[in-house]
Amino acid sequence: MPSIAIVGAGPQMGLAIARTFGSQGFDVALISRNRQKLDDLVGTLGAEGITAAAFPADVLDRDALTQALKDAAARFGGIDVLEYSPVGTFGVTTLTAPATTAPSDVEFEMNFQLYGAIAATQAVLPAMREAGAGTLLYTTGAGSIWPDPRVANVNAAAAALRNWVMNLHQELADAGTGIQAAHVGIDSSIGVSVIPGVEAARPEQITPLYWELHTTKRDRSELVFKLDEDGFPRG
Repeated sequence: MPSIAIVGAGPQMGLAIARTFGSQGFDVALISRNRQKLDDLVGTLGAEGITAAAFPADVLDRDALTQALKDAAARFGGIDVLEYSPVGTFGVTTLTAPATTAPSDVEFEMNFQLYGAIAATQAVLPAMREAGAGTLLYTTGAGSIWPDPRVANVNAAAAALRNWVMNLHQELADAGTGIQAAHVGIDSSIGVSVIPGVEAARPEQITPLYWELHTTKRDRSELVFKLDEDGFPRG
């Protein structure tokens, strides 16, 4: 069975990605800080016939994150797809405008978004190189592409992650490794609208982009999700 490891797994995008890949026969490794929430997701997926397991780890603890991915690989016989979703920081990060952003305002976000992604990648990439196959997917919000001055510190780290991913895609493609690396930019609120009159996207509208990057669009370094004026997805 192929397997996917979802870092930052939660009840919206993480669960939807798990369902998308699980419905195609993938085993699912779920990684985030909260064991109880992970166990709930495992139960939900199990009731749908998808094999999943929880591997609690904080992405800020790079040793713990690396160990969680090693444990997931041991459990499922390897990791074929890594999906890294550094989301949900607004509640713990003070949002800053560009002119008032200090280095310390960006430090947490760089650790959470870029450095966590690099650590997760280093944990799975050697085995993918040996196998000559694999997929590495990374998610950010639209601010990594189209900056919003209201969240300059978060955008700076997200843009750094996007840039690193697109460089990684090119490096792996040029070397003929058979490994796909790509960025998914989500230009929409998810689940609940945060802008009056602007419809929020449903997670299941977004997850086909991940499957396409793993299967039919392996030459692409990025796909961006956006709802059109009628509420239909554009990717």
